[in-house]
Amino acid sequence: MKPTVAILCGGRGTRLQERTQSIPKALVEIGGRPIVWHVLQIYIAQGFERFLLLTGYRGEQIEAFAAAERWPERVEVRCVATGADTPTGGRLRRAAPELSGSTFCATYADGVADIDLAALLAYHSGHRAAATMTVVRPRLQFGIAELNGDGVVRRFVEKPRSEHWVNGGFFCFERAVLDSIGPDSVLERDSLERLVAAGDLMAYRHEGFWDCLDTYKDAIELNDLWSAGSAPWKLWD
Repeated sequence: MKPTVAILCGGRGTRLQERTQSIPKALVEIGGRPIVWHVLQIYIAQGFERFLLLTGYRGEQIEAFAAAERWPERVEVRCVATGADTPTGGRLRRAAPELSGSTFCATYADGVADIDLAALLAYHSGHRAAATMTVVRPRLQFGIAELNGDGVVRRFVEKPRSEHWVNGGFFCFERAVLDSIGPDSVLERDSLERLVAAGDLMAYRHEGFWDCLDTYKDAIELNDLWSAGSAPWKLWD
């Protein structure tokens, strides 16, 4: 059986206030379905069956969504209330009693990708580090001007991919990682930084599509991809 997947659903979506004044960020819709539904489908399409939605802000709405949805046979989706203002690392720590097995996966409720999760798991199991973080090179928000050494503009490039790798979510963790996460830890800062200091964090490079629902502009772009029938993260029929 595939590992349990913990999905961080507690965010307020402060940069999406047009959409999140009355609903949590995880329920902002893409193509008429909540963004967290899309994240779940990415995993379900690749054989994952057990999910924990770690809720916070307006968590009762996410619980209602999970209860009303008709999930495929053998798929279990449960909510774990982890506190309205608990940071991301603390949410994982509070869900520790529900995370069975030696390995578990974790991701955010607002990021979609055409990621090969079997390859991610194989990469994680093939090294000895306690944690694997998927990294991506996002497209820049603006086009760039390429210059020569004299300051002459050689050409324009429209929204190229960054040369730097960033956290794309889609984590694999060994259970021992939970022991180093405090109740008020921020996963992206102190928790991951401790793993880095211990040499216990490996990066899985994802070169394909990745995007996250962070701003109103992101919502428009993701909805446009879905409406056009060209959503790269749609790995299911």
